[in-house]
Parts: sequence; structure tokens; C-alpha cells
Amino acid sequence: MGQYTPAILVTLAIIIVMVALIALGWRNRLRRQSDIAAPPATPENPGVLIAEPSEGQYVSTTRAGDWLDRIAAHQLGIRSNATLFIHADGVLLARHGASDVFIPAATITSVTRASGMAGKFVEKDGLLVITWALGETAVDTGFRPRYHQELPVLLAGIAALGTTGSSNTPSNTPGKTPGSTSENDQETPPAEDKENQ
Repeated sequence: MGQYTPAILVTLAIIIVMVALIALGWRNRLRRQSDIAAPPATPENPGVLIAEPSEGQYVSTTRAGDWLDRIAAHQLGIRSNATLFIHADGVLLARHGASDVFIPAATITSVTRASGMAGKFVEKDGLLVITWALGETAVDTGFRPRYHQELPVLLAGIAALGTTGSSNTPSNTPGKTPGSTSENDQETPPAEDKENQ
């Protein structure tokens, strides 16, 4: 055995224990959330597109107002690349490597912007956060578009579904109720130019 073998074994043991604890915590979270309803299936015809599809990242779904309480049930806590579609009947998050998430228009209660949720922190107001009713549970679903300049269009598109209380007011505080807009709310933060991507 080499002189570094004991240190390597100790490091491997620590890693194994940490992975086991994470897996145990996730399993316990699944057990606690067993009463949470599954998202509705995507309709065969979800209606016309209200806005252009947006590529980006599905961040997570959490309990509304508690952006550290990630929903593990039904794969809702899995972060993945996704494409967001705004249809007349709701919002579809087509995820890569995980099941799609469809948010019916009638269940959406508000939509706003934030700088982080569920351990994901980005540039100022870089996340789109949709608050909606998943069965009897109020939840927040976060999406980060690839291009920041798409955020105002997405926000307006979801608000156009007719049942949302939309807000252009950025929110850094989980669970902040969307409020009235101000003059500064109409300003779009600097964004990447698609032509330079």
C-alpha cells in the first residue's frame, strides 16, 4: 500500500457517506410529499401558441413562498434543460431527461421575476417564476430562459392567459406577492445578443 492509500480510502468513505445521506434525504422528502398530486397530462391539443418557444433551464418546483422546499415528487425537483411553450390552455415545459410539466392556465395565480430559487442564483431578475395550484398545493415553478431579453415577452404571454396576476416587479424574496409596477419595472436588464451566441 502506498503512503497515500489511507487518505484516499478515507476520502472515498466520506464521499460514499455523503451520497448516501443525500439519497436518504431525497427519499424522506418523497415520502413526506406523497400526498402531492401529479401534474396534469399535456393535452393533445393545448391550443394556439401565444409566444415563441423559449429554450432555457427548468430550475425546480417548490412550495409557494418557500423556495428551499423543493418538490421531489413526480420528478418536479429535477433541474434540467427545457423548452417553454405558452399555449392558450396553459404553459408547457418540455424537459430533456425528465417528464414534461404542463401548467393549466386556470391554475396559474401569478407570474413574476426573481434572481434565484432552490439553490439556483442568476443575474438580477433572470428567472421566470410561475405560481400555480398543483391539486391542493400552491407551488412555484422556476424557468431561466437562455436569452434574458425574452423574459418580458414570456411574462406578458403568461399574463395573457387571462387568469394570472402578473407582475413586472422583480422579487428577491420567496413568496412575495406580485404588486404594482413602477417606472423602473419596465426597464429590461442588459441581455446577450442572440447574434453573438
